[in-house]
Amino acid sequence: MDINNYFLVFPVLLPIFAGVLLMFLKFGKREHMQLYILTILIVDLASIGWIALQPEDTLTLSPFFIAEGLHVFFHVDILSKIFSVLTAFVWLMVGIASFEYMAHEKNEQRFYCFYLVVGGVLSALAFSGNLLTMYVFYELMTLTSMPLVMHNLSHEAMAGLKYLFYSVAGAFMVLFGFFLFNAEGRVLYFSPGGIINEANPPGIMLFAVFLMIVGFGTKAGMFPMHGWLPTAHPVAPAPASAVLSGVITKAGVLGIIRSVYYVAGPDMIKGTWVQYTWIILSVLTIFMGSMMAYKEKILKKRLAYSTVSQVSYILFGLSVMQPVAFVGALMHDLPFTG
Repeated sequence: MDINNYFLVFPVLLPIFAGVLLMFLKFGKREHMQLYILTILIVDLASIGWIALQPEDTLTLSPFFIAEGLHVFFHVDILSKIFSVLTAFVWLMVGIASFEYMAHEKNEQRFYCFYLVVGGVLSALAFSGNLLTMYVFYELMTLTSMPLVMHNLSHEAMAGLKYLFYSVAGAFMVLFGFFLFNAEGRVLYFSPGGIINEANPPGIMLFAVFLMIVGFGTKAGMFPMHGWLPTAHPVAPAPASAVLSGVITKAGVLGIIRSVYYVAGPDMIKGTWVQYTWIILSVLTIFMGSMMAYKEKILKKRLAYSTVSQVSYILFGLSVMQPVAFVGALMHDLPFTG
């Protein structure tokens, strides 16, 4: 295998190892820690940018597998490139902006440990080439980002546990849908247009797709699994709130795109109860989020409800299942949204 294939794991492992190492490093001055963090973020963005300029590539990590045909598998396509480059860019910008804010927070070094680790996990999520790999790193994203939300460890910050409970519930739905697909003997590697794409699928297959939409939609703040965002957003430090709204919610959107457009296929659910229910939920979330934001007096909660509403515009565009709507949703699906 070409050595370039193995370079795909560099922007994944670099920030993860750097974050773990940061737990044990001692810095004489705060500026030295900032320089360390800034260097890692810049090198990570540069490496992802270099990967984005290369042709599509794949990497199978054969030692890491659950069963025959279920390996940890990376595949970099256009969607991976868009999500990973924009995520790394936002991660760098928020990291720079956070230096002044975190000067007034306790346990600053611990915050940046997890901040770097989450950045690496998000790169792995973007590069995932099958549903198994995406699920593994989707769960890791929840577990490693929770300390960012609950950084203060205050009584209010403990409300961030709601973020964990909702995320675990959503991930369980995704896992159940994965099991249903696998039980039907379906291959779950991503392919544009879907790999199943049956015009008249069995009811159990439609139910599996619906579970994945709602499960990944939990992270995207789609009703009725939106409740964690208005709770977690206000109690998190401002840098954590920024990436929570701007990037992590979009990981849920990425999961839905992969499940619907790269595994199931639009023809499989177009015109079915799954599509109609998805449209209703996304439209309901748009109006509910907007009205709650309008009524909310606390600024950070207002921003949280705004995120709920704005991300659901993306979900609505995806649920229409028309090429123009898909492109519009994809262009709107940037980490700056919300």
